[in-house]
Amino acid sequence: MRSIAFAIAFVGAAVLSAPAYAEVTGRASVIDGDTLEIRGTRIRLHGIDAPESGQTCRSGGRAYRCGQHSANQLDKALEGRTVRCEGNETDRYGRLIGECFVEGANINAWMVRYGLAMAYRKYSRDYVGDEQAAKAEGRGIWATDFVAPWDWRRGKRLAEAQGGSAPEARSRSRGGAQGGDKDCGDFRTHAEAQAFFRSAGPGDPHRLDRDGDGRACESLP
Repeated sequence: MRSIAFAIAFVGAAVLSAPAYAEVTGRASVIDGDTLEIRGTRIRLHGIDAPESGQTCRSGGRAYRCGQHSANQLDKALEGRTVRCEGNETDRYGRLIGECFVEGANINAWMVRYGLAMAYRKYSRDYVGDEQAAKAEGRGIWATDFVAPWDWRRGKRLAEAQGGSAPEARSRSRGGAQGGDKDCGDFRTHAEAQAFFRSAGPGDPHRLDRDGDGRACESLP
């Protein structure tokens, strides 16, 4: 009888200690490129790692705040929309580790697919395919020189990484069929060119906006 009672108590303790599924819905505030807050709950986007807020990358020979750019692009994508996040574990900071969605679209995947974050392979391989596609197309940070966010947090900086053979310095593929510089002939529509223009960082490194009005390749349909 005592063994049965112990077994019941053990199972009960296991249930209580198991991570509970959580879902939160509402308007989201962007904390940084991989963290949101909805109604007081902070959500760390599962499986991705965006450049840190103070991190800089280099595009067209000029440094820009790629961490800030990543967060700004996420903020624009979520502006005025209802966001749903779900997860079943928290990190050491008490943030919910989750996937977030807007109108059915996976925000985590979108950030990686447009080169605004990297697949965080240390914890998940869910978005490796999205990263490979972004890299092949030279989107976002893949059109720049940058240090992986996890290396940047350990103190690596772009100048240091480029000075040697350190693999942390990621740079765009030059002269490739899909990587490297782009022009309006590489896009089928204005909408496609505009999406790339927004993800490529400030300064219009690909010279897609000739008149400086913020609209890329306006001659395209």
